Amino acid sequence: MAGAQPAADFEFTSARTPTPIALAPSAAAPATETATAAPTAAGALAAAGPATHTVVDRKAAAVAAVPARAGIDADAESLHTRRPTRTPTPSPTPAPPSATPTRPALPANQLTGLAHYWQTWNNCGPATLAMNLSYFGVQHGQDTVAAALRPYRDDKNVNPWEMAEYARGQGLRAVARVNGDAARLRALIDAGVPILIETWYEPKPNDGMGHYRLIVGYDDSTAEWVAYDSYDSHGVKKDQPYAGIRLPYDSLDRLWAVFNRAYVVTYDEPRAAAVEAIIGDDMDDAAMWQRSLAAAEAAAQANGQDPFAWFNVGSSLVALGDYQRAAQAFDQARTLKLPWRMLWYQFGPFRAYYEVGRYDELIALADATLAQAKSVEELFFWRGRALQAQGNSEAARAAWQTALEFNPHYAEAAAALAELP
Repeated sequence: MAGAQPAADFEFTSARTPTPIALAPSAAAPATETATAAPTAAGALAAAGPATHTVVDRKAAAVAAVPARAGIDADAESLHTRRPTRTPTPSPTPAPPSATPTRPALPANQLTGLAHYWQTWNNCGPATLAMNLSYFGVQHGQDTVAAALRPYRDDKNVNPWEMAEYARGQGLRAVARVNGDAARLRALIDAGVPILIETWYEPKPNDGMGHYRLIVGYDDSTAEWVAYDSYDSHGVKKDQPYAGIRLPYDSLDRLWAVFNRAYVVTYDEPRAAAVEAIIGDDMDDAAMWQRSLAAAEAAAQANGQDPFAWFNVGSSLVALGDYQRAAQAFDQARTLKLPWRMLWYQFGPFRAYYEVGRYDELIALADATLAQAKSVEELFFWRGRALQAQGNSEAARAAWQTALEFNPHYAEAAAALAELP
């Protein structure tokens, strides 16, 4: 997911003063680790607005071309793209985090039998999913996966929901969830299931980017996760078979929090009961988003200067349909400054600003982000929605046509274009 570093720090500053957002006084802490000081980059997107997962059914046509096995439920709605199937009114008292079923403690565990792939350009999502699928005997290389999920070579992002949908098309079960935690990762590994997670990756200051990793093991003696990584080769011995890289528990949690601890669990029928028991109530979208909101609010209360905690508050509120409060939370996150690549991957601010009628600000934020990354089709989609709302149908048409040039499978852009006179 790498891209060229800007010549100067990119900062989008809004004249809007953030409206204080009321956090639930009894917001529950997440079940395990919560990042209180998430990583930041020197160059930042400073402004006020929402960000992360949004509403855009990007590649449904391509994924749908692969027949899904009958009887597998449709996935939860995309954080990054689609509108949630349910839009409940947020409870005044957030639901507590879902408890992961207890299990006998193991000091270490590591899954084997996976293929490893070093990614091609911008291809960590398809490469990591290909590794995940190999564990279940599906031998699709990263190029095969990429052809369906990111046909344009410079596409910056494939979201977790798209990858879960692709996995289901191969005859497996798969769900994409948020608000994961260490206990759940461990329980899934002990159940014989690797977990694909979306994290931040910052090889040097002001050069952070989104990055997928496949968690295949843990080791309490060193307090480290074992991950199959398509890009990071630290500790890998070239003269030995690939066995993963080691990532400290606390460091990975901070990096994972940038993406609201999003994860994809792919599993087969024999493991279904165990996996679904481990995920528990979070198999339900509404319950998951309520717990996500509770965890994010708790993190924001613990450290009000953490922009990622506020961003995750906004993302959860978007999913729950509370756009006004979501916009306020995103405003706070942007005021605290976000990494300059943040909105290459997460689009919640655009959805929130659109829903509350802040069209000029949406367009300005999209343009500022596009100045650094010109091939993010979601930005053109939301820019088009705002232009259409302002009555500029021809400019909206041009924006949606550009989105489809970058991703011909972008179903929502195609639908929006077809609705124009």
